[in-house]
Amino acid sequence: MIELVLTRASTNRVRFAISPLEEALGAVQTLTGLRGHPAHLPWLTEAARRVGTLPIGELRLVLGARRYITDFLSPPPSGPRTTAQAQLAEVRRTPPEQVATELAMVDADLGALPNDPRRARDLLADQLELVWAELIAPHWPKIRESLAADIAYRSARLAEGGTALALAGLHPRIRLTGAVLAIESRSRARLELDERGLALLPCVFAWPRVGVMMVPPWQPSVLYPARGVAELWSSRPAPDAALTAVVGRTKAALLHALDKPATTAALAAELEFAPSTVSEHLTALRAAGLLTANRSGRTVLYRRTPLGDALLDGSAPWT
Repeated sequence: MIELVLTRASTNRVRFAISPLEEALGAVQTLTGLRGHPAHLPWLTEAARRVGTLPIGELRLVLGARRYITDFLSPPPSGPRTTAQAQLAEVRRTPPEQVATELAMVDADLGALPNDPRRARDLLADQLELVWAELIAPHWPKIRESLAADIAYRSARLAEGGTALALAGLHPRIRLTGAVLAIESRSRARLELDERGLALLPCVFAWPRVGVMMVPPWQPSVLYPARGVAELWSSRPAPDAALTAVVGRTKAALLHALDKPATTAALAAELEFAPSTVSEHLTALRAAGLLTANRSGRTVLYRRTPLGDALLDGSAPWT
């Protein structure tokens, strides 16, 4: 059991963030069978063909561990907009002594890695960058939108009921009892959280696992499976012909695509429309009362309104 104790200094510093490199690490573990969700089968079919040609043997050795796979390969992100490039730069800045400490904790045979921790760090960073570019980056807009939707849901719960409600339902293995966040694990550890607080990281490739980052000097973090993974790779049905005749093909496609919150960029990537085209039609749909738009920092998430849902269902109360 791992226990994270919420102190007075940390309670108000629970935050959500997105870690691109956690998705890359999770993708490799999904390909090797250590993680996996049935919904990832469409992605697996494509990724399995590509991963065989990637020279990532040493990274796969590290990620083959059952209990600990290092923290320096996925440095805690600063927030929801952290990029893979920023994280990779931080990986390459990790002090050699920190690399050596963490690699010594990995419960796997790492004999193929260079003995020099600098060389081992740089080799793993290069391989991780390759995984990111080949297996995750092409799908990142869709993945990121799924993560953003999870954070929007959890943030609403945080605003509604505080830390207890935000932490409730993260995963069956996670429970909050009083001030102690307990995570079922084969490891045993207890950490009192300080003024850095706790980072909560949704991940589409986490299922069925949860992860905990607590090795100094890293920000204490909990990795949990994001909501909506079952729909991530699903093919959408073609928009209804009657709806298309009324609002046009592009607006109908956007209404169908917005069964979960999404940004202009994500919709453009998913539907293969120009961002300017998507923006123009979203504006029109919003003006008609079929969508709402909510800003979070630089991100604007669009959602269908009840009227939009009714129109899509063919039950809008037109008179």
